[in-house]
Amino acid sequence: MAIMATDHRKQPRRRGEALNNAIFQAVLDELADVGYAGLTMEGVAGRAGTGKASVYRRWPTRIHLVTAAVYSRFPACGDVPDTGNLRDDLLEALRRVAAAMEGTPGLALRAVLSEVLTDPTKAALLRQDFPSAARRMMIEVARRAVERGEIAEVSVTPRRMATGAALMRHYVLFHHQPVTEELIVQIVDEVMVPLLSAPVP
Repeated sequence: MAIMATDHRKQPRRRGEALNNAIFQAVLDELADVGYAGLTMEGVAGRAGTGKASVYRRWPTRIHLVTAAVYSRFPACGDVPDTGNLRDDLLEALRRVAAAMEGTPGLALRAVLSEVLTDPTKAALLRQDFPSAARRMMIEVARRAVERGEIAEVSVTPRRMATGAALMRHYVLFHHQPVTEELIVQIVDEVMVPLLSAPVP
């Protein structure tokens, strides 16, 4: 159930990251209470204790806002431990992506992806404005592998970096189930390691 909006003018003034984090948490709380279909910019602003204009200035549409909130819960590049080899680094990275896709963030991501699938304009804006947090982790994992001499630098291409997370998103979107450990191992062993080890045509 959504909470009643409070007078944000009586709240301590927040800026920058503190305000963004409050808004992101409000998005996830609203999603848990009313779902994606019931989420509004006004409801998020009220729960975050800020003005509606502050939300719209940062994220012009509900899709942008929800996606930003979901991505804020994804692990950062430095959160992936350096295991000493490419395969285990990839496994650790994708496990963290899978964990971030569970629960409310995962439900929100499925809702956003379902909406943009029918609208090429929205899909293009989404790709432009929100570079994948998972892809940044893959780039960090690949950088380590290049430094170790496991793979060639020319093998680290944007398409290859996006592949692992794209396969996971596809699974979540069409199967409506959490990503399993078995699937993560298959993606790493059957796709990511061979792909990164192969020369660029």
